[in-house]
Amino acid sequence: MSSSPAASEVSPIADAAPLSLCARSPHVPADRLVAEMVPPPRFDSVRFATYLPDPNQPSQTEAVRVLEGFAAGLGGAHAAGGGRRGFFGFGKARAPKAPAGPRGVYLDGGYGVGKTHLLASLWHATPAEPALKAFGTFVELTNLVGALGFQQTVVTLSGHRLLCIDEFELDDPGDTVLVSTLLGRLVDAGVALAATSNTLPGKLGEGRFAAADFLREIQGLSARFRALRIDGEDYRHRGLPEAPAPFSEEQVAKAAYATPGASLDDFPQLLDHLAKVHPSRYGALTDGVTAVCLTDVRPVPDQSTALRLVVLADRLYDREIPVLASGLPFDKLFSEEMLNGGYRKKYFRAISRLTALARDAKGLVAAE
Repeated sequence: MSSSPAASEVSPIADAAPLSLCARSPHVPADRLVAEMVPPPRFDSVRFATYLPDPNQPSQTEAVRVLEGFAAGLGGAHAAGGGRRGFFGFGKARAPKAPAGPRGVYLDGGYGVGKTHLLASLWHATPAEPALKAFGTFVELTNLVGALGFQQTVVTLSGHRLLCIDEFELDDPGDTVLVSTLLGRLVDAGVALAATSNTLPGKLGEGRFAAADFLREIQGLSARFRALRIDGEDYRHRGLPEAPAPFSEEQVAKAAYATPGASLDDFPQLLDHLAKVHPSRYGALTDGVTAVCLTDVRPVPDQSTALRLVVLADRLYDREIPVLASGLPFDKLFSEEMLNGGYRKKYFRAISRLTALARDAKGLVAAE
């Protein structure tokens, strides 16, 4: 693959030029979207026992206790009485209606209190084979519906024991109706639900839309979950040094050439490229990439671009890919208007995650 424009100004240090994300336009088949609905690599080895509750936050210890009990209760037969159904569900008998009442847990808390760690631990602890458990972000779930169609998504997931949804976000009324209806169908089929978000179920959508239909859908969705509040500060900033300041363009380019598998791209050009790639493919965009090097980081120009960057930041964080950058620090990416608007939780999450990845990338720059 060709290197970025910034790379052409630096003499090669490694045998091959860096990769370029801008040169990639991956195709992701629908079956890969289903197969990849497992905890991301960053959370492969997490368990309830590896979660370290803050002793000053008893809600964290309580959440572990409740989730361990929830996982244990998911053993045995599928709640609707059926076994695993095939990808297209042929031959499956009609399942009886699941018991009334909440069929899920909802982890609410701020950034970096370990919600995803706990959600992935629940997935690992649930006594069912991986093919009967699904784990994905809210965006990945809506992308799955887009790839398979609504009815086929219901058929595909109805035989599951558990569906975990990370970073539950409702960006428009259409997504609200879609996901509310989908989860209702899955609960009726006996699927247990677990989700994380930065907002309580009854408060989702505040600051975005005020339509009566939207709020009514939120209220119905809220009844599906038992909400667990998890208090605490962002662990990524708990006792850790400040994120490193951006490096020079020359340092970033040299590090990209010296790091096998690194990518090197001009930040504004990468933002333009993201508009040409569906967000469901951002994970595949980083396949085989060991580090992302960016030059000329500058404020994101508009909200559509900002939301795409949030998705990319999530995929990089999930895959533990360090990010080395020149230009402005990551806490200057989003305007004050964005940080005070309806999507502020997404933007703060992106800043937190990119900051953590920038810290991870510091060692890529050779000491001078």
